[in-house]
Amino acid sequence: MSAPLAERMRPRDLDEIVGQRRLLAPNAALRRALDAGRVHSMILWGPPGCGKTTLARLVAARSNARFVALSAVMSGLPEVRKVLAEAATQFAAGERTVLFVDEVHRFNKTQQDAFLPHIEAGHVVFVGATTENPSFELNSALLSRCRVHVLDALQADDIEVALRHALDDTERGLGALGLRVDPDALATIAAAADGDVRRALTLLEIAAELADGGLIDQASLAQVLADRTRRFDKQGEQFYDQISALHKSVRSSDPDAALYWLARMIDGGCDPAYLCRRLTRMAVEDIGLADPRALDMAISSWEAFERMGAPEGELALAQLTLYLASCAKSNAGYVAWKAVRAEVQSSGTLGVPMHLRNAPTRLMKDLGYGKHYQYDPDVDGGVALDQVCLPDELVGRQFYAPVARGMEIKLKEKLDALREARRQARAKE
Repeated sequence: MSAPLAERMRPRDLDEIVGQRRLLAPNAALRRALDAGRVHSMILWGPPGCGKTTLARLVAARSNARFVALSAVMSGLPEVRKVLAEAATQFAAGERTVLFVDEVHRFNKTQQDAFLPHIEAGHVVFVGATTENPSFELNSALLSRCRVHVLDALQADDIEVALRHALDDTERGLGALGLRVDPDALATIAAAADGDVRRALTLLEIAAELADGGLIDQASLAQVLADRTRRFDKQGEQFYDQISALHKSVRSSDPDAALYWLARMIDGGCDPAYLCRRLTRMAVEDIGLADPRALDMAISSWEAFERMGAPEGELALAQLTLYLASCAKSNAGYVAWKAVRAEVQSSGTLGVPMHLRNAPTRLMKDLGYGKHYQYDPDVDGGVALDQVCLPDELVGRQFYAPVARGMEIKLKEKLDALREARRQARAKE
């Protein structure tokens, strides 16, 4: 049985790799180093199907070193130690080893540490591949011994080039089958691959098997592409990048972008309850009292989704997202809460002013609890301007500074007037 098309069409030289021009163009630093046979330990960070494994193999070929591959999903510490011991033996015999570790982020700290002395001694040129941010998933000791090279998701045009190579290649590809291909079909496959050339070649191979009369056209692709999905890792960096994009689009009052990122996350399978919670947080953190209706709408939309479920309830989340992105913004409440929390932690247990203390017993009244308290509804204007409510040590502190946007405009006008009146009342004492 022959290998899958994606494996058969794996590039055999750097010039056959599509995309990655930033790393592999003739004048790029990595390309110059590989062309000169100067190889170094590295971490290849990029999405699936962008060429990490292929590049690792070519690094070995350019350095005239033996290539050994490990998968962090399938291998444990015993396998790692065995491979490293063999590499040390080969090094002593004058042969270097390029050790490729796929999904290296899945190794724990102890397993990652096992590579360090062998990298330092030069027994192996370590090449780790990861789809996750190395800053979070790899320990600093390993990172300090490797260069991180970032590979990009492939553009549709680059993927089309790879597809044409596979169709024309009579030795490894599909060239001997005499397939006829609708020009638009390749563009459809390239777009559906979502930056993953391996996925694109797999889709092409399936389409070739299902092609009616040897013709790959839009009709024959309908079945092949029926269940395709976009890249989305519910626990990885893409997840956090996308929720960050959604939150920041709302904050930037860009409803079109916010709606797009919401759709991306729902399309990728994000838990709707998580989205409801995050959208509600945006209502209180980024909009706050500039439009208090936002919080009411967030809770209502959350309830609507719980009652209707998907897909009907998704419209409630979409409308909420549009409203949050479109209405006035204020983080004054959020800033005030952080400031007062910091004050509470730094100033300790300050006493409640005596006049504000409750006095349910005769003894407490005799001790002055509640003495001179002014009941505001009985005061002209409804506010006892000379009454202090903060601890003595914090009198005059202002934590909440409303912004001149949305409904907070009125709050700002009222509070500014009250604060000035209180200042004047205290000045007369």
